[in-house]
Amino acid sequence: MASSIGHSVRLTIFGQSHSEAIGCTVEGLPAGIEVDLDELQGFLERRAPGRSDTSTARREPDRPRILSGLVDGHTCGAPLSAIIENTNTRSQDYDGLRRVPRPGHADYPAFVRYGNHHDVAGGGHFSGRLTAPLCIAGGIAQQALAAMNIHVVAHIAQLGPERVTDATLNDLAYDPTQRKAILSNELPCIDAGAARAMHESVLAAKGELDSVGGVIECAVYGMPAGVGDPMFDGLENRIAALTYGIPAVKGVEFGAGFGAAALRGSQNNDPWRERGGAVVTTTNNAGGILGGISTGMPIVWRAAVKPTPSIGKRQDSVDLALGENADLVVHGRHDPCIVPRAVPVVEAACALALLDALVDDGAYAVPAAATLETTTK
Repeated sequence: MASSIGHSVRLTIFGQSHSEAIGCTVEGLPAGIEVDLDELQGFLERRAPGRSDTSTARREPDRPRILSGLVDGHTCGAPLSAIIENTNTRSQDYDGLRRVPRPGHADYPAFVRYGNHHDVAGGGHFSGRLTAPLCIAGGIAQQALAAMNIHVVAHIAQLGPERVTDATLNDLAYDPTQRKAILSNELPCIDAGAARAMHESVLAAKGELDSVGGVIECAVYGMPAGVGDPMFDGLENRIAALTYGIPAVKGVEFGAGFGAAALRGSQNNDPWRERGGAVVTTTNNAGGILGGISTGMPIVWRAAVKPTPSIGKRQDSVDLALGENADLVVHGRHDPCIVPRAVPVVEAACALALLDALVDDGAYAVPAAATLETTTK
């Protein structure tokens, strides 16, 4: 089972949704990165369950316990390991899913792949619960990037079938007011009115025992030009690979994305200009990446998130023991929409991918070495 990813900065995630604990190990973090644990906790709470009426009723404190790799508030060069204990589990809700798999979930392919030895409780290793340790690693990566004045910002661009807002993240320059709006609105969206409409849409689906998906837009500001590689280790490749580790993600696009297919070259090309001693573009259809390498413009991309497959409506399935068709009604506590909680997870995946690329290229600015204190007698 591939639960590790990364080159110079390598992440491994372990645990299952209802195991005693879940956690991560991050190898290759440069020594000297200052880690604010209160800030990290705040980041994790944006993803944590049970915080609003649009998420699952399962409530977990999601307080990480750092086991290694951190000394006096700084990374020390050793692998950083952390765990989060699982405390609010109801495994009995999942007993029947080994026999009658959920449509839209990994129950059946996991049954075949692992010969019925897989853990079905809470979705096991396939659960969105495993995005909590991803956010530990990604939250630390965000702090490392912020020390270089690189900011990763994401919000909900679309929720459900109707596009209720045309508001997008600034694709040419960092706008801190957008970041403030995302953190203060009813749902993490830069448009307050759209956030309220999205909230009502989630509650409507919840009331009908159904679920909705959406699109998360992410932008990175301050990424220097010239980082990345062509072909298979390009920045798009790295970001997409980590993002597809988020269980509900079904699509990723950069810049104009699929919309570029409808443009002519004269429309899609971003004109280069000199401005204040820097080379910039006047548009950003490329999404800040060309040939797998950063252009110096904001990196802009989007992730499509499917509706939560565990819904309360009756669904068609198969009884694997009897080999015949069966009805299924899913029990337990599930998100009517995973999109709001996935916003910080998208930020985490992006931050890790970019930190890995920066360290790979020797472009990460390692903090100054600590000085030795001297005493006089």
